Amino acid sequence: MRLNSLALRLFATAAAWTLLALPLAGYLIYSLYREDVQLSFDAQLKKLLTQITIDSMSTTGDIPVLPPNLYEPLFEVTQSGWYWQIHPIDGAPGLRLVSPSLATGILPSPYDRKFPTDDTGTRWMNVPGPTGSTIRILEFIDSPGHDPEHTRYSIIVAGPMDWFEETIAKFRARLSSALSLVGLGLLAATVFQVRFGLLPLRRIERGLASIRSGKVERLEGKLPAEIEPLQTELNALIESNQDIIDRARTQVGNLAHALKTPLAVIINEARDDSTKAGEKVAEQAQLMRDQIGHYLDRARMAARAGVIGRVTPVEETVEPLIRTIERIHAEKGIAISFTIEDGAKFQGEKQDLEEMLGNLLDNACKWGRSRVYLAASIEPQEVATRRRQIRISVEDDGPGLSAEERTKIGKRGLRLDESKPGSGLGLSIVNDLAASYHGRLALEASGHGGLKAILFLPAA
Repeated sequence: MRLNSLALRLFATAAAWTLLALPLAGYLIYSLYREDVQLSFDAQLKKLLTQITIDSMSTTGDIPVLPPNLYEPLFEVTQSGWYWQIHPIDGAPGLRLVSPSLATGILPSPYDRKFPTDDTGTRWMNVPGPTGSTIRILEFIDSPGHDPEHTRYSIIVAGPMDWFEETIAKFRARLSSALSLVGLGLLAATVFQVRFGLLPLRRIERGLASIRSGKVERLEGKLPAEIEPLQTELNALIESNQDIIDRARTQVGNLAHALKTPLAVIINEARDDSTKAGEKVAEQAQLMRDQIGHYLDRARMAARAGVIGRVTPVEETVEPLIRTIERIHAEKGIAISFTIEDGAKFQGEKQDLEEMLGNLLDNACKWGRSRVYLAASIEPQEVATRRRQIRISVEDDGPGLSAEERTKIGKRGLRLDESKPGSGLGLSIVNDLAASYHGRLALEASGHGGLKAILFLPAA
C-alpha cells in the first residue's frame, strides 16, 4: 500500500476504528466483569455474616455463643485470609470470639473508624490483614437475643482481596489475548476486504495498459455497478480522442491539397518571368511552400503522437532500416552495428520512429569514417510520472563536433558544412518529432571520436 492510495486510506480508517473500538469494548467488558465479581464476592461475605450473626446472637442469654464453622472451611485454616470476629463495642465488657484462622490476630472495626453504614446497616472496609495482604471487612452491629438492652457486639467477616484481584487479573489476561486475536483477525480481514474491493480498479489499470500498448482498443469485461459508468466514460473518451485525431488528419490533408496547387501555379508562373520581380516571387513562394510543408508535417506529427495504443517494437524497426542505410552509403563501406534490449518498444507510430532513426543514422554515416553504433535500452521508471523511457543512442567515428557547434546544430536549415549533401533539416525534424512525443534529443561527444546523438522517447 502506497502513501496517498485508496487502499491505504481504507485500511487506515478501518484500522483506526478497530484500534479505538476494541480497547473501549475491552474496558467496558472488564469493568462489567469486575463489578460482577465484586458483587459476587460481597454477596458471599454478606451470606457468611448473616449466618454467623444468626448463630451467635440468637440466644436467650446476654452473651453471644460460639457459631459452628460450617460456612467456610478456610475459617479453620490459620491465616487463610478468611476470618470472623465477634467483640463488644464502645469499651463495654464482654466475650470476644474469633475464628481459628485468625488465631491471636485482631481485625480492625469499621465502626471504631467511623465508617458509615449502607442501606442494610452494614459497614465495609478494605485494610491490610494479619499477613499484610489486603482483606475486605464486612461488619454488623447486633446484641445477643437481638435485645437492644444487652451489650452490643461487632460481628465481622473478612475475605482476602488477593483472591478477588487474582480472579480479575486472569480474566483481564484472557480478555486481552482474545481481543488481540480479534483485532489481528479484523485487520487481516480489512486487508482482504480492501484488496478484494479494489480488484476492479486493478482490472481497469490493466485494461488501460493494454490499450496504451495497442493490444486492445476498448475497456472490456464485466465490472461492478459502481465502476461500470467509469468504464463507459473511458471508452467514450477513447473513441472521442480517436475521432478528434481522425478529423485533424483530414483537415491537415485537405489544407495541404488546397495550398499545394495554388503555390505550384505561382512558382511556375514566376519562373517563367525572367525579371527580378519574378525571381523574387518564385523565391518567396518556394519559401512559403517549405514553411507550409514544415508546419503541416508538425501538425501530422502532433496528430499521430496523440493516438492511444500505437506501439512499435524497436528491433523490428531498426533491422530493415539499417540495411537500407548501409545500401545508401555503400560507396563509403560504412558498417552499422546495433544492440537493442529485449522488450524495447516505442509508444508511437512506426513511421515516426523510422524517420527519427533514419535521419540520425544517415547523418552518422555522412560524417563517420567506417563505423556507426546504435544502442537502445529501457530507462528505469520515473517516480513522479510512473513512466518509462527508451534511450536510443547513435554514434559515429567521424571528426565530431565541438561543444559550441553542438549547441548550434539542430536549428532548422542550419548546416555546418555545405560540402555534405542535405538540406540541414534532419536534426530539426528529429527534434520536432521527439518533442511531439514528450521526448528529447541530446548531443554529446562520442567515445569513438565522433558525435553521439541520444534520443529519449516514451516506452510502451
